[in-house]
Amino acid sequence: MPTLTANDGTQLAYHLGGDGPPLIVLPGGPMRASAYLGDLGGLSDHRTLVLLDLRGTGDSAVPADPATYRCDRLVDDVEALRAHLGLERMDVLAHSAGGSLAMRYAARYPARVASLSLIAVTPRALGMPATAEDRLAAARLREDEPWYGAAIGPFRAWPAGTGDFDPVFAPFFYGCWDDAARAHFARDEVETDDEAADVHGSPGAYDPPATHAALAAPVLVLTGALDGGPRPCLARRCADAFPHAEAVVQPGAGHYPWLDDPRWFVRRVAAFLGKG
Repeated sequence: MPTLTANDGTQLAYHLGGDGPPLIVLPGGPMRASAYLGDLGGLSDHRTLVLLDLRGTGDSAVPADPATYRCDRLVDDVEALRAHLGLERMDVLAHSAGGSLAMRYAARYPARVASLSLIAVTPRALGMPATAEDRLAAARLREDEPWYGAAIGPFRAWPAGTGDFDPVFAPFFYGCWDDAARAHFARDEVETDDEAADVHGSPGAYDPPATHAALAAPVLVLTGALDGGPRPCLARRCADAFPHAEAVVQPGAGHYPWLDDPRWFVRRVAAFLGKG
């Protein structure tokens, strides 16, 4: 397992897999170990995936200063990884909360980013959070599912802030609630650093005006048709913030589109990366 040393001395781990030009992969969660990404449905057949374990997650060390978990502070770790790998410019793929980190990195180091692939990203870095209405509108698309009746009550309370996350509504995050989805969700608790996640989006983490002004790289914004955070309409608004972006909706997919239809996902992302 390769490692590097961040600017503050924290040891960071990353994982390599696949073949082809490197693709830097930033996990979501926030602050979930990169293992949940797997090989991104087989995208490793097209690119060498460089999956970074953010500080305090997976095989990376816990930092001395917990304030460094904040999204804008993590930008330094991404730049340290780029320098460690000796890349002048790099393609970056980010999932979910990792998208705000990718956008903050692209805004601070625009010359270092060849492309951005933003997968199921709620663009908090652009001042565009998913709303409770977004999540409930997406949830209503699932009312014919057998698990819907037990899940919808607790789910309504969660985005409204009157209830905690409840595993009973985990199916809303997957296009198909099958054995693979259940196994994937079962790892979430052990792969996520909840204390670090609480710091990730704390005050100062985002600067939407500065981020808007600096975005320049070609961007793919891919979201699942059944995802509530982001819904496709929010993903399109995100794409509109970039001068060179395309928004794509994956049919039947939830928040983890590479699990729901790996072939569709890989074909679309590989086509975008092949344009560079």
